Amino acid sequence: MTAGNSAGKLVVLWTSGDREVAEKMVFMYTLNARVREWWQDVTLIVWGPSARLLVNDADLQDYLKKLQEAGVKVMACKACTDSYGVSASLASLGIEVKYMGEPFTHYLQGDYKVITI
Repeated sequence: MTAGNSAGKLVVLWTSGDREVAEKMVFMYTLNARVREWWQDVTLIVWGPSARLLVNDADLQDYLKKLQEAGVKVMACKACTDSYGVSASLASLGIEVKYMGEPFTHYLQGDYKVITI
């Protein structure tokens, strides 16, 4: 698929607490998927250890801004972020923090392609 031939909806479920995975795969692919219009609708869900990593890494927070500016919708699982004590910090980064069980089930059952990392 080339740029301009956008298709479908992509959800990237980011659970890894590994910084290199975040930078070299999750963020890189998610940004390019939106900027190059590989996908029409791109959503990144921060879930589990990735929430703690993001709050403690200023470089990843800067990269996150690029994703948001490109039109990537970013959400985080409230149950997870509450357990790490980082809900308010993620919300201050412009991330929609909410309980994700039902929305994620909707993505899985709906017309979305889902990548879990």
